[in-house]
Amino acid sequence: MSATSATSATTAAPVVRHDHPTPVLGALGLFTVLLGAALPLIDFFIVNVALPTIDHDLNAGPALLELVVAGYGLAYAVLLVLGGRLGDMAGRRRLFLLGIAAFGITSLACGLAPDAWTLVGARVAQGAAAALMLPQVLATIQAATSGHRRARAMSLYGATAGLSMVAGQILGGVLVAAAPLSSVFGESAGWRSVFLVNVPVAAVGLVLAARSVPETRSERPAPIDVPGTLLLAASLVTLLAPLTEGRAAGWPLWTWVSLALFPFAAAAFYRVERRADRKGLIPLVPPSLLRLDSLRRGLSLVLPFSVGFGGFMFVIAVALQQGLKLGPAASGLSMAPMAAAFFAASLAGPGLVRRYGSRVVTAGGIIQALGVVVLVITVWRDWSGLGMLGLLPGMAIAGLGQGLQLPVLFRIVLSDVPPERAGVGGGVMTTTQQAALALGVATLGSLFLSLAPGSGMRDALAVTLLVQLGAVVLTTLLSLRLPRAVA
Repeated sequence: MSATSATSATTAAPVVRHDHPTPVLGALGLFTVLLGAALPLIDFFIVNVALPTIDHDLNAGPALLELVVAGYGLAYAVLLVLGGRLGDMAGRRRLFLLGIAAFGITSLACGLAPDAWTLVGARVAQGAAAALMLPQVLATIQAATSGHRRARAMSLYGATAGLSMVAGQILGGVLVAAAPLSSVFGESAGWRSVFLVNVPVAAVGLVLAARSVPETRSERPAPIDVPGTLLLAASLVTLLAPLTEGRAAGWPLWTWVSLALFPFAAAAFYRVERRADRKGLIPLVPPSLLRLDSLRRGLSLVLPFSVGFGGFMFVIAVALQQGLKLGPAASGLSMAPMAAAFFAASLAGPGLVRRYGSRVVTAGGIIQALGVVVLVITVWRDWSGLGMLGLLPGMAIAGLGQGLQLPVLFRIVLSDVPPERAGVGGGVMTTTQQAALALGVATLGSLFLSLAPGSGMRDALAVTLLVQLGAVVLTTLLSLRLPRAVA
């Protein structure tokens, strides 16, 4: 081959470098990482409408059903910050590829589980895989975008997160009802399909990520903070495990011991992290990061918002299926107005933020509160005849308000986090969100299930919605403390 031919060949087929010193996340790469962000959140909620069929097929019982939800959520929340740290060290693209591959494999294990305990174990592994994958999404966006492109990418991330939580329930209902694999699995096909659907999606994501996601890592990666990781895990487990399992297990002694240990574990975690920060080390969750006004104030809103949202999604699925005897498809599709309104609001959000700043979050809180009030009135007045059409106004109004809040909050939380700490910042935010979602399922779910036997489904749902309304009011009031301008 001549020199000219070699030059032409080189020009025609350039080598794609994923570790370019100034990595840029293109449109296909952004789509791919957002797909990776959607999968873990969809799977947190997709099982809600499948729990009755899992119980029937595997004879799981209330305690094991709680573990199917909580096992995933606990592993996910406990390992998220560690996943962000590993991405900073080893490369975010590499960890994203590993995480999405593991997510596909563990989803296959969930879908093929022969018994309830195997399903619980597979769900814990699936949560761990999600914790490897998700922190790389925010960190990659932070490190490989800037200016208007970053603001747009963060808005899309927030929209994806909110839509995924609602879409998970819709998709779960449709899949359980459709049962496309019935010739292979019989009656269990519906709930198995909610896990098996992840396998081809993860395979496509793996191929796209290998081609389109640039490699980024921290210029000064920190070693693993072993004491911090263990103490964070102890803090989350001692709080979430007893709250999730306590009611179903009859509140045995271990639940009270665990709750009593939580404040000590949390205090020890804070002291260890503060000591490491003062010594110039880089702890798992640097207290100095919490000095960023935007991050601290934004997280204070993400917490009550996610508690209310997680609890609502779990409770409404149980109330519609067990209380109103709606099928899984009808139960899931009742969420469609919320998803549509959320999507519309998230598209309008960036333009509104440029004009009104963080007051968009306040307006969103007021609108969401109105939607919850409409739902309470609807449930109270027409419970026996309630269906998808009756729920539509309240769901749509609440979804509109949520869509004006969540994407903007994500932008605010990470707006001042430096790129070299992108993995840690993203891990802190997603851990807060995920732990709060699990806390919402544990607290509001337990409240609803405790009230239902004595008061009836209608009154239990109305009371739970009023408690959620309190969380919405708190979020709205806290939004007044946000920085007015949004970067």
